[in-house]
Amino acid sequence: MVEQSRWIAKTLEDPNHSNWYVERFRAKAAAGEDLAGEARFVNALAPPAARILDAGCGPGRVGGALFGFGHDVVGVDVDPVLIGAAEEDHPGPRWIVGDLAELDLVRHGIDEGFDVIFGAGNVMTFLAPSTRREVLARLGDHLLPTGRLALGFGAGRDYPFSDFFEDVSAVDLVVDLTLATWDLRPFDDESEFLVSVLRRPSK
Repeated sequence: MVEQSRWIAKTLEDPNHSNWYVERFRAKAAAGEDLAGEARFVNALAPPAARILDAGCGPGRVGGALFGFGHDVVGVDVDPVLIGAAEEDHPGPRWIVGDLAELDLVRHGIDEGFDVIFGAGNVMTFLAPSTRREVLARLGDHLLPTGRLALGFGAGRDYPFSDFFEDVSAVDLVVDLTLATWDLRPFDDESEFLVSVLRRPSK
């Protein structure tokens, strides 16, 4: 057993939290807000009809958009309420309940690697700290040799960017690109958000 994620701890403290989160984004979509910024970024990384893993997919807003762009999408999230909402609101991708710290998609009959894996919505900061490196390693293991991993999260969430880069190096992943937003603004020491694109080392 791995340490319980911060997201699950939050849902145990507030049993309505997951439903609140689902309805928050349903309301944003109904109001016509642009919720596809991360999806456009990931789409730009991916070849046509790519295999994409939405790691920490939540209620499926990004993975659903990528499916609409013509990609083969699998989404994984530890919260069954969020997966239920993804299945209801975004049919098409395969949505799986699972902890990223124990990610093993072969058990679900998925034995091919992915062209792109991404984690949006501060997924990395909702992990239990003791599982961060394990999650990074498992995501790297699910990449194709030429695949890329895109992760984004904000500052001030008890995961300093410097610690993240140390964890990336510790699991033998390589940083290809750092940005301050999903819409390609440059990253610097004052940035309040980090988008990083990682890959497995070249052989």
